[in-house]
Amino acid sequence: MTTTDESPAAPALAVADPAPLGLAAFALTTFLLSAANAGWTKGAGNEWLGYALAYGGLAQLLAGMWEFKNKNVFGATAFSTYGSFWIGLALYFLLGTGAADPKSNVLNDLGWILLAFAIFNTYMLIWSTQVNGAVFGVFLTLEITEILLFIGFFGGHAGGSGATKIGGIVGIITAVVAWYASAAGVINGMKGKPVVPVGKPLFNLGG
Repeated sequence: MTTTDESPAAPALAVADPAPLGLAAFALTTFLLSAANAGWTKGAGNEWLGYALAYGGLAQLLAGMWEFKNKNVFGATAFSTYGSFWIGLALYFLLGTGAADPKSNVLNDLGWILLAFAIFNTYMLIWSTQVNGAVFGVFLTLEITEILLFIGFFGGHAGGSGATKIGGIVGIITAVVAWYASAAGVINGMKGKPVVPVGKPLFNLGG
C-alpha cells in the first residue's frame, strides 16, 4: 500500500534582505581603493586587494545570489556584477598581469576596465531612480567616480595625480553614501519600518 501527499508544497522562504551586506562590502572596498587612488595611503597601495576578494568580491557576489532568491533583479544584477568586478580586478593584480606589464600598459588596461563598468553603471544609474534616493546617490557618485578614473587612467595619471586623484576623492564620497544606505537598511530591516530615511524613488517609469 502506498500513500501520496496531496497537500500543496510549502512556499520557499525568502531570505533576509542582503542589500545592507552588499552595500557595506562595496563601501569598504571602494573606500580602500579610493584612498589609494587619491594618494592618501602610505603603503604599497595594494591594501585593498585582499578585501576586494573576501569582502567586496565574495560578500557582494553572495548578496547578489540572495537577491535572486528574493526575486530582486536590480539588486541581483548590481551586487553580482560589482562583486565580480572586485574579484576580477584583484586577480588582475594578484596573478601578475598588473605587476608584469609596464606602468603605462597597466593604466591603459585600467582605463578600459573602468570605461566598461561606467557603461554598465550608466543604465543601472537610470534604473536606480526606481529604487530610492539613497541607492540613486550610490550609483550617481559611482558614475562620476568611474568617469574620472577612466579619464585619469587613459591620461596616464596614477594614484595621487590628475583626474585619478579627483576620482579617488569622489570614490570616498561614494563609499560614504553606500555606507549610509547600508546602515539605513540594517536598522530599517531590524525594526521592520523606516527609521533612517532613504528617500522615495525619483521617478516611476511605466506608471
